[in-house]
Amino acid sequence: MNSTPELWQIKSFEMFNPNTLYNPNAFAYSHVAEVRHYLRILHISGQGGENQQGQLSKDFAQQVHQAFSNVQHVLDEVDASILDIAVLRILVVDHSPKKHQFLIQEMQQRWKGHAFPACTLIPVPCLALQGMLIEVEATAYCM
Repeated sequence: MNSTPELWQIKSFEMFNPNTLYNPNAFAYSHVAEVRHYLRILHISGQGGENQQGQLSKDFAQQVHQAFSNVQHVLDEVDASILDIAVLRILVVDHSPKKHQFLIQEMQQRWKGHAFPACTLIPVPCLALQGMLIEVEATAYCM
């Protein structure tokens, strides 16, 4: 039996949390994404909470859901998965603990049972569009 794994069995990257740092799982992220094997790198530009018609809800939780749905639409278009995302950068207007909880809940639903990507949350005073409350940028590695 050949001990070399088939290409489709190799994961593009591994997530881990060093024992010398606190466990970030409750906050829906991992400390490290180690990328080793990949054929494609996807740089997904910041996706906001606007729907297909370009409309923004005034509700932060709805914008969070829509922003991640927009990321999912991009991934679907290029035959990739949310589990291919190694790194997220999330910009939040007027960040607060309540907004952070909405974000954590959305990520827990989308990465249910899987390691979270490495993630940086960046509080900002405003974003590109008036009324835009969140922007999600992603880097994915795919086989």
